[in-house]
Amino acid sequence: MSEWWQWSPQQEADDLGFAIVGIGRFGTAVCKELIKNGADVLAVDNSEKAIEELRQQEPSIEARVVDCTDEDSMREAGVLEMGTVVVGISEPIEASITTTLLAKDSEGSRVKKVIARATSELHEKMLKRVGADRVVFPSRMQGERLGLELVRPNLIERLELDDQTCIDEIKVPDLFVGRTLRDLNLRKNYLVNVLAAGPVKRLNVNPPATYILEREHVLVVMGLKGDVQNLPKT
Repeated sequence: MSEWWQWSPQQEADDLGFAIVGIGRFGTAVCKELIKNGADVLAVDNSEKAIEELRQQEPSIEARVVDCTDEDSMREAGVLEMGTVVVGISEPIEASITTTLLAKDSEGSRVKKVIARATSELHEKMLKRVGADRVVFPSRMQGERLGLELVRPNLIERLELDDQTCIDEIKVPDLFVGRTLRDLNLRKNYLVNVLAAGPVKRLNVNPPATYILEREHVLVVMGLKGDVQNLPKT
């Protein structure tokens, strides 16, 4: 495996919530991971059947039937009020391109980041030209991974040991910078064990309690998934 909170565009985008446009296997996987991590999620699709199936799986989710190629419909549904929009539409290609363009360029849009799904290199190029900040070629597992990345932007790598326990490699959160492991007492305060810490290519395995965490360093921790995910995210 390879100071205090400060404002950032990514943090603002996260605070505004997430809109998932297109509720297929990929979009559903993203939704579930975001909800599991306590994020504010709006799911939209032009298929009433897809929305109803999602509601059955996630009764608490805010889900709406929306024509995602129509600016007024997108605005009325609240998509343009979200900080991050994930465009999970695969076909038709023009629908995903139009949705991406509306999210980025509609007047008054509060969207800071658009992550769009592509099916080919040409599709990828077109999405980037209309403003997509990131383009992915997804599978179901990548949908879950993307959802996790969106709520934990400092996550570098995760190794799942079983259904409940994992090892996470994360960028040292701002709140931990300049503090020793003894001061932080992660085992007591977060119920996680520190396995390693330091620069990416020179990790200190089983670091001493006096070890001081620095900016741009990484921290490798092990614990229950819920406990690990309670660590500061920026």
